[in-house]
Amino acid sequence: MRNLIVAEARSWIGTPYHNCADIKGVGVDCGMLLVRVFVDLQLVAPFDPRPYTHDWHLHRGEERYLQSLLAHARRIDSPLPGDVMLFRVGRCYSHGGIVAQSDPLTIIHASFPAKIVLEEAVMRNAQMRERAAEAIFASIIGKNA
Repeated sequence: MRNLIVAEARSWIGTPYHNCADIKGVGVDCGMLLVRVFVDLQLVAPFDPRPYTHDWHLHRGEERYLQSLLAHARRIDSPLPGDVMLFRVGRCYSHGGIVAQSDPLTIIHASFPAKIVLEEAVMRNAQMRERAAEAIFASIIGKNA
């Protein structure tokens, strides 16, 4: 299952970043990338967290992204491929990606600065490296176990 999650996430690489979009090859943001991967693999029942503004996390303290993730996943300490990594950006957790490999820690995410879905090592990205200590990991796999 983990390989399927990573493969599905990788199939989105190259998709342009577009807030609130969820169409492969056309546009997606980091939250909708997670929704599409897990819903399309039928690991999570369909749901839609939209609408939200691009900068919602700068003006609010409520943990919408984290709460939405934890409604479908369980927190974990050590991520494996196919798990989720969430970063605090602004006032709350508001950026996430799918772990592609654990060592070195690499995620697939829709990057606003890069304007595209890409796979990159966390420690090679200055912004992610700065936020890694506060990151949260969660797994859809075994949520109900």
